[in-house]
Amino acid sequence: MKISTKGRYALRMMVDLAEHNNGEWISLKEISERQNISIKYLEQIVSSLMRSGLLLSSRGPQGGYMLARKPEEYTVGEILREIEGSLVPVACMETVPNQCERYAYCPTIKFWEGLYKVITDYVDSVTLADLVQQAHPDVIDYSI
Repeated sequence: MKISTKGRYALRMMVDLAEHNNGEWISLKEISERQNISIKYLEQIVSSLMRSGLLLSSRGPQGGYMLARKPEEYTVGEILREIEGSLVPVACMETVPNQCERYAYCPTIKFWEGLYKVITDYVDSVTLADLVQQAHPDVIDYSI
């Protein structure tokens, strides 16, 4: 499994929004400057995150974006799955139940299922609030 640039940038953008979560709209220009990500690339990411309800937006001169929920209510897993799709390590695990003709006697399937469980458990245990806290350990209350 390899997380794409789009997935990495989406996570950085969401962390940026969490770090600056003060109840005000944040423009893509501000995020772009702080994260050194082009506005065009951020526009692609924002559309997916808005469609899924992870972001709110407001148009106009004072408009921008903000998190739809508190930072501690977002997991890294839900953000990555929204951008990347499934995080399964091998293609045969894309369907549930597994439709692979070799499933019943595959010598490696338990390994792949175990790896997927470890990945899923980890990405679903880390929140945006955790990432902000790791980046700024001196800050105790970073959310509004």
